[in-house]
Amino acid sequence: MSRVKRPARSRRSPARSVLLHGTLLVASVIAIGPIVWVLLSSLKPGYAIQSSELTLFRDTTLANYAYVLTETNFPRWFLNSVIVAAFTMGIGIFLSATTGYAVSRFNFPGRRPLMMVFLVTQMFPVAILIVPIYTIMARLGLINTMPALIIAYLTIAVPFCAWMLKGYFDSIPTSLDEAAALDGCGPFATFWRVVLPLARPAVAVTAFYTFLTAWGEVAYASAFIQTDDKFTLAYGLQQFVPQFNPQWEYLTAAAVLVTVPAGLVFFFAQKHLVSGLTAGGTKG
Repeated sequence: MSRVKRPARSRRSPARSVLLHGTLLVASVIAIGPIVWVLLSSLKPGYAIQSSELTLFRDTTLANYAYVLTETNFPRWFLNSVIVAAFTMGIGIFLSATTGYAVSRFNFPGRRPLMMVFLVTQMFPVAILIVPIYTIMARLGLINTMPALIIAYLTIAVPFCAWMLKGYFDSIPTSLDEAAALDGCGPFATFWRVVLPLARPAVAVTAFYTFLTAWGEVAYASAFIQTDDKFTLAYGLQQFVPQFNPQWEYLTAAAVLVTVPAGLVFFFAQKHLVSGLTAGGTKG
């Protein structure tokens, strides 16, 4: 029995190897550089940040973090952001998953127009949507409340996530639904017990996207929230950059603290992100 010869892997020339690694190094510096600068700046006093002398470390201190955590409303803003992001993520996952499953598995009147409406809503910039959504919230008496932000963020997250989950559900064989129906499961039981566990990677991506949508959004928060005790973190950071006296040392310290929860969410969801983003991409 003859062995099949595999084509030899072409070797990269030294010049191409140096060029490739040099390009990757430059790209890494461009991507990581601003993050490192913010982190190092958060450990410097204000005069060191505004100094014309470029230094990595100068009079390193944790006083900026202490000021942000104890002398400002940062803990309250943090709690508000956690509440808004948690509710947006939970409600967003439920609405996106059920909508995506219904569109993927059932043929009902208005199915295609519904998905087209979801697609069209992604084409409008936030600046255009603020006015009509603000009018609706004002009539409902929700201005300066966290439910207003949650509803506004859901209008951003749910259409995109429903499209993504629909594509993932299309990649799951319908024979599983039929087998569950033979075992006596109804449509919702089939979705909850059979299909949803298999869609865990896509659900992780949905959770990550909806969380970040609510965690770092500023435009809606600045339009709907009016009092300091209702600020979210992203909106509260603006308090450190007044027009005539920007406090960069406190802004950078707060920015580092803001990224910690998002980093934790990414850490727990990272193993599902690639498969969740790519699976179902070949079926519409």
